[in-house]
Amino acid sequence: MRPRRFVAAACTAGVALSLIPITAQAAPLKEGLQLVVIRESALATHTWFVQTVGGKPVLGSYFARHVDRKTGHVTVDDGRRSVAGLTDVTPSVSVESAEQRTKGERSGTKLAVLPGDSAKLVYEVISDEGQGSVRTLVDAVTGEVVKTESLIKRIDGTGKVFSPNPVASLQNDKLVDSNDADSAVPAEAYKSVTLSDLNGSGRLVGKYAQLLGTKNKLAYSATNTFNYTRNSDFFEQVMAYHAVTEAQKYIQGLGFTDINNEAQDITTIGYNADNSYYEPNKDKITFGTGGVDDAEDAEVVWHELGHAIQDAQVPGFGSSDEGGAIGEGFGDWWALIMSAAVQQDTATTPLACIADWDAISYASGTPKCLRRTDTDTKVADKTGEVHHDGQIWSRALFDIFKQFGRDKSAKIVLEAQFSYAPDTSFAAAAQATVAAARTLYGDADAAVVQAAFSARGIQ
Repeated sequence: MRPRRFVAAACTAGVALSLIPITAQAAPLKEGLQLVVIRESALATHTWFVQTVGGKPVLGSYFARHVDRKTGHVTVDDGRRSVAGLTDVTPSVSVESAEQRTKGERSGTKLAVLPGDSAKLVYEVISDEGQGSVRTLVDAVTGEVVKTESLIKRIDGTGKVFSPNPVASLQNDKLVDSNDADSAVPAEAYKSVTLSDLNGSGRLVGKYAQLLGTKNKLAYSATNTFNYTRNSDFFEQVMAYHAVTEAQKYIQGLGFTDINNEAQDITTIGYNADNSYYEPNKDKITFGTGGVDDAEDAEVVWHELGHAIQDAQVPGFGSSDEGGAIGEGFGDWWALIMSAAVQQDTATTPLACIADWDAISYASGTPKCLRRTDTDTKVADKTGEVHHDGQIWSRALFDIFKQFGRDKSAKIVLEAQFSYAPDTSFAAAAQATVAAARTLYGDADAAVVQAAFSARGIQ
């Protein structure tokens, strides 16, 4: 976690941020800050910058000013990186040569600075070999590949969906997939719903969600009527559109108008694995079709949307191990928050059991779950694997939900996330969440939130 500094309320927008001294290092090149985005939460304005050296962005860096709308008080999150040993930002290797070091379809290449005691000028090349976006860093002087990593960390009509899935709605955990057969799921599992905010194109494209793919593989209706069953690939498209749209409408109803307030890119075709993922560089969610098609379970949709929500609130969120775990834990909890409005909390389908329809393809025991949000996992049980460690965070949020209910707990957590750092720790994110609860609802409720984190060993 980078240092947080409190700045006097007299600070104004006219401060030349590029001239703020950086004491962590003394690079010979001119340093500055470049605006990334300005976000508005219920309590404050949050302005995010990226550090630059010689006009080139420094990878993994950030600088944020959080200005309290009522008091004018300014909090600064300084995530600038040490850049030492770099004397020039002129590449010796061409863009074309750098891109030849990568595979697949390239979607973008830019010069950047890889920070550290021996900083490097690199090309950041984003490409896709069909399994999601990959970032390759190529030394702009030698042409050597420095690092390769996956970036897998988007008019009213009518349609039919599962709400949230057939296991939950039918209270039947004996259902099986049967390779997408309609006969495997009784007709009463389907629910007719309004598909709001469509753009009138006849496609599942609207204010808060849009399905991507080749036209012949996308659902189309001149009357905006999208009534399919699970044997059709169009059914998952309707599921994804509806689940994402309803989540955004819920967020707006809580008073947040600047959290992923856009048409989220989504695809439910072309990826055959039993997996789904969110790509921050594309702002796109991809749902796999292995086992139970992932988008048939709204809780899987809401989990992946959780990553898009956090990325929209904090650019580059989840760059630390604990930050990544928070992302997974929040995604599971967000699925619970959305399901709480449409699902019974029973022994057959506990709210804490996430994705109990998708899980029938791979989970054992009863009930079958992708994960649970009510485990007793604590900081002392950390393994470094983000999905396992995410259960520490989701349990804390689950306890907050049990104390405050759906709307109040969701408002606290969403407000707090605006103030998380991209490389946050459990402790720092917990402190921000306690602070949000205190500001929104007072000391007594803040103490309840603190107790939930303390019970997980987060201090």
